[in-house]
Amino acid sequence: MIEHANILNTQTKAHSNTHCLYLMPIIKPQKPRNTSRLDGIDSIKLPTLSPIAGLYVIGTPIGNLQDISLRTLSLLACCDLVCCEDTRRTRNLLSHFAITNKQGKLIRYDDHANSDLRAKICERIENGQSVALLSDSGTPTLADPGMKLVRTCRENSLPVFAVPGPSALTAALSVCGLPSDRALFLGFLPHKTTHKQRLLQSLVGSDATLVFFETPHRLHPTLTLLSQLFAQQQACILREMTKVFETHHFGLIENLTAELAQKKPRGEYTILIAPTKNKKRKHADTQA
Repeated sequence: MIEHANILNTQTKAHSNTHCLYLMPIIKPQKPRNTSRLDGIDSIKLPTLSPIAGLYVIGTPIGNLQDISLRTLSLLACCDLVCCEDTRRTRNLLSHFAITNKQGKLIRYDDHANSDLRAKICERIENGQSVALLSDSGTPTLADPGMKLVRTCRENSLPVFAVPGPSALTAALSVCGLPSDRALFLGFLPHKTTHKQRLLQSLVGSDATLVFFETPHRLHPTLTLLSQLFAQQQACILREMTKVFETHHFGLIENLTAELAQKKPRGEYTILIAPTKNKKRKHADTQA
C-alpha cells in the first residue's frame, strides 16, 4: 500500500537555476489480493457491468498501479475482448487485480496490426460485443497504438467510448509549472537528427508549451539540440513519472542540459519547453 509520496532529497542550485526533486513512495506490505478489494483499500466491491457493444479506449497506469480507476477494473472484468499492445504485460496487469476470466480473450493490437485484424474487431462489435483497447501504459492513441482502430470504428458508425485514466501528457502538464492553457504535444521526436532539427526549428517562437517524449539513448543529443535552439527558455524534464525513482528537473534548458550531461540516462523522459512568445494568456495564474 502506498501511503504518501515522501520527498527524499531536494537540491536547489542558485547559480544554475535548476531544481530537482527525488520522490520515493512509502510502501507497506500488502495482504493477499482477492476480487472484492483493491490493493491497500478494504471493503470495495467492483460493480458488475454489462457494457454495451462498442470500443472502450482505456487509460492504464503509467507506473503506479494504484492509479487505476474502479471503472477501468469493472470494464476489464466484464468486457468480451481486450485488444492490447503486449498481451504479457496486460495479462500481468489483470492478474495483479485478480481479473482471471480473460483466458483466450486477449489479442495483440500494436503498430503492426493490419486492416484485416481491424475488420475482425469491428465485426465483433457489430455482433454486440464490448471491446477494450489498451496500450502498455497510459492512454491509447496518445503516442501509442490505436488511432487506426478508432478511426475504422468511426468510419463504420460503431460506438467508441473514452475511459479516462493516467496519461504522461496531462500528468506532466499538471506539475511542470509552465503555462498549460496552450500546449503542443509532439509525441516522440523524429529519430533522424536532421528531421528532428527541422521540426524543432519550426517551433522556435511558438506561443505554446511544447511537450514530447524521449528515450534514454537519445536524451543527450536531443538536449544538446534544444540548448542551441531554446537556450534561455525554461523547461521541465520529468523521468519515470509515478514510479519509485520519479525525478523532476526544472530550470533553463541550457542549464538542465549541462546538469544531465553528467548523468547516465535511465527510464522514460517527458520534456516540456516554455512558450517563446511573450503574449498575454487567458488564465491569470499562467502570467508568472
